[in-house]
Amino acid sequence: MTHWFHRNPLKSTAPVSFNLYGVASSPAANKICNDLRTARARLLDMFTDATCTPEIMKKSSDEYFALLQGFILPLDGTTQESKLRFIQNFKWTDTLQGNIASAQQDAIFELVSMAFNVAIWYTKFASRLAGKENVTEDEAKEVHKSLKTAAGIFKTLKETHIPRLITPAEKGRDLEPRVIDTYIVQSQAEAQEVTIARAIELKHNASLIAALAFETANFYQKADHTLNTLDPECSSKWKKYLQLKQTFYMAYAHCYHGQTLLAADKCGEAIRSLQEAEKCYSRAEALCKEYRQMKGPGSTAKPSEQLFFKKLGSFIKNTLEKCQRENGFIYFHKVPAEAPALELKASYGLAEPTPFELPALSAQCTPEVYATFDLTRGPKDDKPKAKHDEEIKPVKEPDLKPQTDTGCVVS
Repeated sequence: MTHWFHRNPLKSTAPVSFNLYGVASSPAANKICNDLRTARARLLDMFTDATCTPEIMKKSSDEYFALLQGFILPLDGTTQESKLRFIQNFKWTDTLQGNIASAQQDAIFELVSMAFNVAIWYTKFASRLAGKENVTEDEAKEVHKSLKTAAGIFKTLKETHIPRLITPAEKGRDLEPRVIDTYIVQSQAEAQEVTIARAIELKHNASLIAALAFETANFYQKADHTLNTLDPECSSKWKKYLQLKQTFYMAYAHCYHGQTLLAADKCGEAIRSLQEAEKCYSRAEALCKEYRQMKGPGSTAKPSEQLFFKKLGSFIKNTLEKCQRENGFIYFHKVPAEAPALELKASYGLAEPTPFELPALSAQCTPEVYATFDLTRGPKDDKPKAKHDEEIKPVKEPDLKPQTDTGCVVS
């Protein structure tokens, strides 16, 4: 079982010292600042550590977010947010915008940016694991779980945390609705790809596979349309990937729907459905070539070289030939001019985002320690200004070549 995924780059960020000078006026307050700096650096290291697992990633991200919430949650019982929320400046790049960073002096901006990167890491981990030569059942489950986890993080950020930002996301940036919606839908669609591959492997009912493929194709179409109004310079390559996946799974849907029609003795309609599958498959092959020639952010997959892709082409051809033979010997049905409509709804196997919850506030962040952060003791002009258009070096991601039968280059 092999898969093929396009991946945009990780976000990169400027170092943050959490040196609050005279503001942190107790040893316990200083320890929180030091621990924040250490936990942040450790989490950033995990993004590029090829040995990092979901368990390690969760532990590292929970440690950082538990401390960071001391800069977000009110601990004095008098306000709706921490007095420390706007004390530290944070700079982050975006997955589609190169090395130009945007900045906000807001701990919630840091929370959503870092959590966004955690979600991107889960998609990359899933891609890396799925690219192995022989994926076990447990590994396939881990791929499926990681993609649903990513979808859940993106969804929670969009619905709960991003709306709390004082400064709204700029157009084309990761935190704006079009971009984050596309990440949510793509993660769900890719999780369903794992379900489809499993259903095919276990020879499940053709009608279920057709319905799952149709739903997955619709997900990819939705993701593609969400990017329609985004600047083509940064989104056209990503869109082409979404289009080829949509077309590929429409070929799957028509192919397995044809099998369902044949089993119901509707041989003429089955032939027409398989002819439509052939058209979609040819279009997917053409889109693969176009995609590989596209310039833009992200990795470049080589889906048409993969066994998973090639198998479908031969399967459509063989099934169509079988239907045509049976129609010539048994059914003598007229082949309709229009392909049978795909009015399919999957009852099982649809991937829902896994709900994402932040860890509990760190035990270090008590009201007593919070009281020792004295904002009046900081220098008047000590707060750094939020600067845009500053370049930050991209994250150097591990050069992990996939196995030869996957044909996918993962960023």
